[in-house]
Amino acid sequence: MTTLPLRALNRALMDRQFLLRRTDRTPLEVIERLVALQAQEPNWAYVGLWSRIHAFTQSELTALLEDRQVVRSALLRSTQHLAAADDFRRLRPLLQPVLGRTAGSPHFTRNSSGLDAASLVAEGLGLLAGGTLPRKELARRLAERHPGRDGRILAGQVELCTPLAHGATTGAWGSWGNRSAVSVTPAEVWLGQPMATAATATATKDSAKELIRRYLAAFGPAGVKDVQAWCGLTRLREVIADMRAELRRYSGPDGRELIDLADAELPDPETLAPVRLLPAFDNALLGHADRTRIISDEDRKWVMPGQAQVRPTFLVDGWVHGTWSLDAGTLRLTPFRPLCATDRAALEQEANRLLQFVGGSVVSYSDPVAAQSS
Repeated sequence: MTTLPLRALNRALMDRQFLLRRTDRTPLEVIERLVALQAQEPNWAYVGLWSRIHAFTQSELTALLEDRQVVRSALLRSTQHLAAADDFRRLRPLLQPVLGRTAGSPHFTRNSSGLDAASLVAEGLGLLAGGTLPRKELARRLAERHPGRDGRILAGQVELCTPLAHGATTGAWGSWGNRSAVSVTPAEVWLGQPMATAATATATKDSAKELIRRYLAAFGPAGVKDVQAWCGLTRLREVIADMRAELRRYSGPDGRELIDLADAELPDPETLAPVRLLPAFDNALLGHADRTRIISDEDRKWVMPGQAQVRPTFLVDGWVHGTWSLDAGTLRLTPFRPLCATDRAALEQEANRLLQFVGGSVVSYSDPVAAQSS
């Protein structure tokens, strides 16, 4: 069995994520390749596509949302993602057990104690009446029906238990950090098509196999735990064992088994990796349980200080080398260690290109020590 060094895994990830070189594929094709694009904050998805696609413009993704070719909704790991409409129809039912577990966590059940989950979903869908409501209005109406309970948490539980699509303006380019405009519609109404159903255990297993193939095409080679961490599903080892004949096996730097598509090519580990600026919650950082192929354990604590936070980062030679932020038109770079003159010049060039995309005006640096101790 071939052993892959860390650098080989890094270059494979960079290549499959379109981070070794920008692609000429369409935004829809890139979203399909990545399976789903993290979209906790609407603007971050636009930056993620800008980092991967030649000459990408905001209007291209906005048009896909308005035409309902791309859907924003809760998906992988119960968080907000963008997915191609047909992918969402097929993936959301497969991933529903993951979202259901989240809906059954204490954060939700403490608030809905004594309420039947199925009845709550039916009530929420009844309030939507096959149409669209602002999420805060759905929350208000649920709170009216259940005095003493937090309507926002009830609305969140409904959204986890049944597929609701976010309105086009919800996912469109706009103010950073603005979540107040979220509107929800039953997904089948929004898409004009029913959600896919897995009528048998065999059909569910076949859907899981297809998801694993899609994952490996975008994130492989990877281990079983990596796939599970990415999608939230468990017990995939049996499914992968059933796919042995169509997969190639490797050994990772730590000796654990990695799998990949049999026909997937690996780039030369010595391929140069350009500087890239990635948005918060970028797919490339969240696609594995073991993230050392893109970020060291030492640096990870500065990028992911809590479970609900993944800061925007920049890559130098394929690895996270620092974070960045945007405030009042200033793009502030915070390197974790000194940069050589060549890397610093490349970083500033890429940062200035991003400023043109987001509408900023100034690139500056923060003191790494001060940033890490704050």
